[in-house]
Amino acid sequence: MIQNFRTYDLALRFYRRVPAIQAPTHLKDQLLRAASSIVLNLAEGSGKPTKKDRVRFYAIAFGSVREVQALVDILGCDATIVAELDHLAACTYKLVYKQ
Repeated sequence: MIQNFRTYDLALRFYRRVPAIQAPTHLKDQLLRAASSIVLNLAEGSGKPTKKDRVRFYAIAFGSVREVQALVDILGCDATIVAELDHLAACTYKLVYKQ
């Protein structure tokens, strides 16, 4: 388990909510893959020894957050999901651009 990494915790919590989101099969599959990419890239990045390597993986995670946001827009998800995802996006953005 990764401890004391708030952005990772937010990403994992969001990923665990994805199965409850109603979507056509092709979009649900894409949503699951993109949401898992956020979690996995944050985890992998946190284990890298240099700032440059960490930021590269965090940037990939941020790109996946944007993909999930687009999918949520397409699906018309409720405001609580959108707000949770916006918070995750802000935290991921900070990892990439505020180090």
